[in-house]
Amino acid sequence: MKNSTSPNNPSNDTWSQLRRHWEADLSAGFLVFLIALPLCLGVAVASGFPPMAGIISAIVGGLLVSRLNSSCLTITGPAAGLIVVILSSVQNLGQGDMLAGYGYTLAAIVISGLLQIVLGYYQAGRLAVFFPASVVHGMLAAIGIIIIIKQLSMTMGVQIANTPTVLAGITEVIHAQAFYAPKIGMIALLAACILIGWPRLPHPWLKKIPAPMLVIVTGILLGYAFDLTHFQPDPLFKVPANINVDGPFLVSIPDSLFDSFHFPDFSKVASLAFWESVVSITLIGSLESLLSSAAADRLDPQKRYSDLNRDLRALGIGNLVSGILGGLPMITEIVRTSANIDYGAQSGWSNFFHGAFLLLFMLLFPGIIATIPLASLAVLLVYIGFRLASPQAFAKTLDVGKEQLFIFVVTILGVIASNLLVGVFIGIIAKLLIHLSRGVSPRNLLKISYQIEQQDDRFRVTIRGSAVFSNFIALKSALATLPDRHQVIFDLADIYLIDHTVMDFVDAFQADYKERGGHCEIHGLDNHIAYAGHELAARIKYPREIDRAL
Repeated sequence: MKNSTSPNNPSNDTWSQLRRHWEADLSAGFLVFLIALPLCLGVAVASGFPPMAGIISAIVGGLLVSRLNSSCLTITGPAAGLIVVILSSVQNLGQGDMLAGYGYTLAAIVISGLLQIVLGYYQAGRLAVFFPASVVHGMLAAIGIIIIIKQLSMTMGVQIANTPTVLAGITEVIHAQAFYAPKIGMIALLAACILIGWPRLPHPWLKKIPAPMLVIVTGILLGYAFDLTHFQPDPLFKVPANINVDGPFLVSIPDSLFDSFHFPDFSKVASLAFWESVVSITLIGSLESLLSSAAADRLDPQKRYSDLNRDLRALGIGNLVSGILGGLPMITEIVRTSANIDYGAQSGWSNFFHGAFLLLFMLLFPGIIATIPLASLAVLLVYIGFRLASPQAFAKTLDVGKEQLFIFVVTILGVIASNLLVGVFIGIIAKLLIHLSRGVSPRNLLKISYQIEQQDDRFRVTIRGSAVFSNFIALKSALATLPDRHQVIFDLADIYLIDHTVMDFVDAFQADYKERGGHCEIHGLDNHIAYAGHELAARIKYPREIDRAL
């Protein structure tokens, strides 16, 4: 995949794009706004931030970041992938005081934004490829599991105090069932039915109405019917001290958007916990955004390509501004981006319009937000969490190889048992140990042996030794400099082992290069054995020869 703006990318001609595509982008932006509104509120509440923090983040992402980045169709805003990081930061830095933790975490977001700007200028966009796909997917699945555990009690009308471990959280959710509120449960059940059933409707026009918005509308109506403002549950058993059944059951917000601004507190900048938060926010947010931008390029019907480093700088500026104003950190969000593309968006102005609609809504109708049941938002997040950690995610990983499933599960367990950073580190170490056990030279883990030869309009890329996730960044950078509309031949005959991450990259490069008018072939894998039936599974040379390339 090319890590630069393609010549056919009209990102520098934004006003021309607006004149040509304003109707399509306005329509797509409005529909994405309907999806973003409930999700922004839900992510903020689940993160321990005020609900309006999610809206602030999406407004900044739409109005500011869309004018600075190179991506044509991506949507920027808060996302479920950062919930665990932010909530942990608020709890650890605040030490029981959630409001104080909110201010400290805002400071961490500001510093994280500055780091992302620096990383973008130092071309760090390419570092996303260093993280194996199985580790990234395992991290996301672990996040999904944690989100489900933390939000399930809210769907029953019960709020549980912070638990020290995930296993303790599961135990508390089981105990919370004794204090289940039927009216809240009915709201949650209807919301779940909508999220599952609405996309399966055969009528194309009905399917254009976003299911999350229907969840909110029906939740508001049931909230009025059940009078949740004055709802007082009557539990059958004595309520433990760490469980709250008295609400609130509706979203609580200030009277206006401007009253929602909260400024960061830098008084903990010298503490280790503060910098752990900064590193976590920067790593997870940047990684998710870069991967989402790359995925969005593949979905773009016009096959335009993003400058990932420019996008990282734009994201850093957005997080800097969002943190100063009291908002959540933002990422390039793939679900809303996919919807944006499906709704017919043509340029980055759809992202701008989605932010503008959010701003307009909050200026004109802030009172509506206060009528949304928290249970409706919790179901939205449980649904997202399930999609991240669904059985299909495990099955797809197994298809690529048993070792991929092992790394996937190890990463999940590492995250659940410790935290995101440690879990990702454990997953990477597990992958490196597997490569060593298969005979990869220790020197070859971080250094790749390749040669690019040009003959007229033909480039021959010869790779020797082993090509694995940890050593092919240099090759990826070299391939990004090859001109379009030529012939590229990958000679992999002398490769000892090529892992799934590199196989996936070479396959994507071949498809993208053909889209740019060139021709790309892959030679030399006939004498290699795949570790699984998947076409992109890791392969090793047969007979197994000692790697002498280095």
